[in-house]
Amino acid sequence: MAQTYKIEEVKQIKSRVENAKAIVLVDYKGVNIEEVNELRNRFRNAKVDYFVSKNTFIKIALNELGISDLDQQLVGPTAVAVAKDDEIAPARELVRFKKEVTKDKDFPSFKIGLITGDIFDAEKLIRLADLPGKEVLISMILQGFNSPITGLVVTLQGILRKFVYAVDAVRKEKTE
Repeated sequence: MAQTYKIEEVKQIKSRVENAKAIVLVDYKGVNIEEVNELRNRFRNAKVDYFVSKNTFIKIALNELGISDLDQQLVGPTAVAVAKDDEIAPARELVRFKKEVTKDKDFPSFKIGLITGDIFDAEKLIRLADLPGKEVLISMILQGFNSPITGLVVTLQGILRKFVYAVDAVRKEKTE
């Protein structure tokens, strides 16, 4: 019979991972305690849940949630970064951490990620981290929609201005 703490650990992992928009598995081998604490703080500030557990518990919890695509990556030291709001936050924060704290050493590193149901390998996660945030992307799209309208307004103003100049020129010509 399974020990109670093991069952509780699996339940806790399931509750943390349930309804997540992003689940990223991280290899934290080579990271010292100060760096781990700094990484945890960065994740916490970005509203990302970051935890370490045994690979077996993580695998069982993910399988119970119907996620079996990440099983092959559950080897060696594994931490889990979970985001329920911003899909890109785990990748973005880990890349920033590597650039600013570990100075682009090989650790910590991405193993694999599951973002809104799609699998992302380490290379894709790094590229994804370079994208601006969701709000910035939305504002860029809206600005793209707004540009033609602004251009139309400027063009119409130009036509109207030319018409007014023409009428004014005709008026001046008739008064002379």
